[in-house]
Amino acid sequence: MILADKIINERKKNGWSQEELADKLGVSRQSVSKWEGAQSVPDIQKIIQMAGIFGVSTDYLLKDEIETTELTAITHDDISDDYVKVTMEEANEYIELEKKYSPWVANGVSLCITSPVILILLAGVSEYTGKMSENLAAGIGVITLFVMIICAVCLFMKSGKQLDKFEFLKEKNIDTEYGVTGMVKERQKAFEHTSELLTIGGVVMCIGCSIPLLIAAFADANDMVVIYMVCVLLVIIAIAVNMFVRAGSINDAYRKLLQEGDFTVDRKNENKRIAPWVSIYWMLTLTGYLAWSFISGAWDITWIVWPVAGVLFAVYRQILLMTVGARK
Repeated sequence: MILADKIINERKKNGWSQEELADKLGVSRQSVSKWEGAQSVPDIQKIIQMAGIFGVSTDYLLKDEIETTELTAITHDDISDDYVKVTMEEANEYIELEKKYSPWVANGVSLCITSPVILILLAGVSEYTGKMSENLAAGIGVITLFVMIICAVCLFMKSGKQLDKFEFLKEKNIDTEYGVTGMVKERQKAFEHTSELLTIGGVVMCIGCSIPLLIAAFADANDMVVIYMVCVLLVIIAIAVNMFVRAGSINDAYRKLLQEGDFTVDRKNENKRIAPWVSIYWMLTLTGYLAWSFISGAWDITWIVWPVAGVLFAVYRQILLMTVGARK
């Protein structure tokens, strides 16, 4: 149990309401509510006072299985110039913001993935049915593509602006206020089931996304049907990636606060060293995409640059980590 749970248990054992405990401690009921909701931590004087009121030791209130690593003293050698203290209020605010804006980011990514769908569909209608001129199909398709990408960028910018002040969590070494680690671990554990469902759903959809194309191939369908199936494939992939992003964003929020996974001190230092090379990679990708698209006019084909670049980036990043990132 963390401190918040122990306060609740001891208060209920004594049959006190939050108001009654607040009166005994000389604080407001809202303060007690925040302590019990792990939204803030009482100062040491209030903890000592509570220990006396509850008839327990301060060790009982402060020390528990979840928090043992938190009580380890931090030496000056462990703290770099990037060291930042994170309070309970900041941790709670950050987690809530991630929960609020992770759907925005996920929807933005889905818009980017599905942005060529209308273009591909209209290009097929123009070529195989003759119900629309090629120029009209291309015009409507390209405009739709750009509108969807602009909407996606707006979602990214809006969510990014709201989370800007917590950007330091993935770049700097942090130390958390007492109670933060336990609170984060409990919320992380509570989210595990939802995360598993989103991840499993995304994996199943990724595996099954090729089924429409396979059905069309086995049925010897005409070209227009194949185009429909390609559009369905992109929509299914967009939904799957949406699930991955939602789960990943919130899990990353917990990892940032716990400095686990990709957000350990060593990994942060590696990411700082490879950041310029990552920027160059995506700038070249964007330049190549736009150059190919405008020169060829084949917007219904050039979108393939992005999934290919995404796959190759994983390899590129590993190479960077083994070379640039490995340097001390």
